[in-house]
Amino acid sequence: MPIHNQDIAGIFDTVGDLLDIKGENPFRVRSYKNAARAIEEMSQNVTEMVDKHEDLTKQPGIGKDLSQKIEEIVRTGRLEYLKNLTKEVPLSLLDLLKIETLGPKKVGKLYQELSIRDLDSLEKAIDEGEVKELEGFGEKTVEKIKTEIERIRSSPQERRFLLAAAEKIVSSLLEELEKIPSVDRIIIAGSYRRRKETVGDIDVLVTCDDPETVMERFVSYEDVTTVISHGSTKSSVKLRSGRESDLQVDLRVVPDESYGAALHYFTGSKAHNVAVRKRAVSKGLKINEYGVFRDDEMLAGKTEEAVYEQVGLPYIEPELREDRGEIEAGLNGNLPELVTCEDMKGDLQTHSTESDGKNSIEEMARAAIDMGYEYFAVTDHSQRVSVAGGMDEKRLAKQIDYINSIQEKFSDFTILKSIEVDILEDGTLDLPDSILKELDIVTCSIHYNRNLSYEKQTERILRAMDNRYFNILAHPTGRLIGSREPYQFDLEKVMQAAVEKGCFLEINAHPERLDLNDTHARMAKEMGLKLTISTDSHSTANLKNIRYGISQARRGWLTRDDVLNTRPWSEVKKLISR
Repeated sequence: MPIHNQDIAGIFDTVGDLLDIKGENPFRVRSYKNAARAIEEMSQNVTEMVDKHEDLTKQPGIGKDLSQKIEEIVRTGRLEYLKNLTKEVPLSLLDLLKIETLGPKKVGKLYQELSIRDLDSLEKAIDEGEVKELEGFGEKTVEKIKTEIERIRSSPQERRFLLAAAEKIVSSLLEELEKIPSVDRIIIAGSYRRRKETVGDIDVLVTCDDPETVMERFVSYEDVTTVISHGSTKSSVKLRSGRESDLQVDLRVVPDESYGAALHYFTGSKAHNVAVRKRAVSKGLKINEYGVFRDDEMLAGKTEEAVYEQVGLPYIEPELREDRGEIEAGLNGNLPELVTCEDMKGDLQTHSTESDGKNSIEEMARAAIDMGYEYFAVTDHSQRVSVAGGMDEKRLAKQIDYINSIQEKFSDFTILKSIEVDILEDGTLDLPDSILKELDIVTCSIHYNRNLSYEKQTERILRAMDNRYFNILAHPTGRLIGSREPYQFDLEKVMQAAVEKGCFLEINAHPERLDLNDTHARMAKEMGLKLTISTDSHSTANLKNIRYGISQARRGWLTRDDVLNTRPWSEVKKLISR
């Protein structure tokens, strides 16, 4: 079975986590983490590069040692270094990192001093009073750990994949199926098509003249780990993911005359489909995956538009199909014209090699131009984020001068002088006004002191917004999907304050963040608060992640007008002026 980029990235991620728990040098830990991210983002197949004897050290984040380890994984399918490392640090400890209160250092301490290896042994040690006696823990920390364990235990056991991860896993499969001459149309339905931030499995619909060949090619695809079922018009398999569990993919061959009905049915959501069926019943019709029927007569089914038309509705975009008012909006002619990638004029959060980015400012600028943008903001970290090489006032002043000096190279494109400045615990900003006033736009965020009380965290953000140079609150809730809960604060109060003070909030398009979520994006829209959609890019490849932020915005009913950076810079500049 061939090795794919996500397999190598998964191995390096695991090594990085285990080294972190072990207490290794942070730079060594970061080298594995950065390499994992770089490999996942690569458009080239690493296995093919190894086979062609290409120099992997030319890739960002890949040195000689990691290059050799990549070759070992490609040649043998495993990494001896990881095997030996797990003899010192059990893999089961990675489950403890899902507990937000426990960072790698504390997990290492639990293992080294109490021989705790998993959630069960941790619970037992807590019950016996051993954990609270450890230095750096205490009763409050233990209570938070217990709460987190309860959250993990009560969470649904279904393994869900980030939308971006599922996209990478299934994309090569679709490319393979599209090569079959008899295949006419092929599309992914389900929550994937609705662009939910996570998906449980994948539903693929195909129209073709030769179902048998399609099914045979599907179940024999090289990344299939398990064939769940193999039929003439439907088959199910598990696809290798490079992570803890494999991704289930269901393939259905549907008749051309039923394609639209099947696509509507399998796209869902269930609640949306029930609402549409109720309208059909009120008109004496029946809707299923085969079509729209009056008694035995088929009235529609070939297109989704025709299905909706039969129940008196306009076409409803997949991202809106959650039974959150889209039926009523359709009946009243009030469906929004959703924002698209083509509407975007610039990216307002990116990082360069001046902090923790992989590419220079010029490289990022040229990549942004390739995206069709008119501008982008360089938002390297401020000094508080020292682990990411955050900049102090002096370094930022030099960066401002540098951007001014290279701007003439980009006559029809604007490089915005900016910063991602940390909001300190007391609500002040990490850099003085004397330097912030020299910037075009200021993005503010929280990276530390996430555990403040609901009231203190809210006041912290509100006080930061009082600063006249505060423009955008980045990744507002601080969550990482499935691995870190949002910090607690009054988001509605912050949104209202943003409207009043002339500030904006961000939809962060990083696939692990997608922060704000769709519900909060819609709440902002209803309050009249415009949002930005930015990628938080740390490399030129990351700029393409804008599509995930757009998907989130579309699920939040956002139009072009609801998004700040769909406008030319001249208009944005006026709107952010305080």
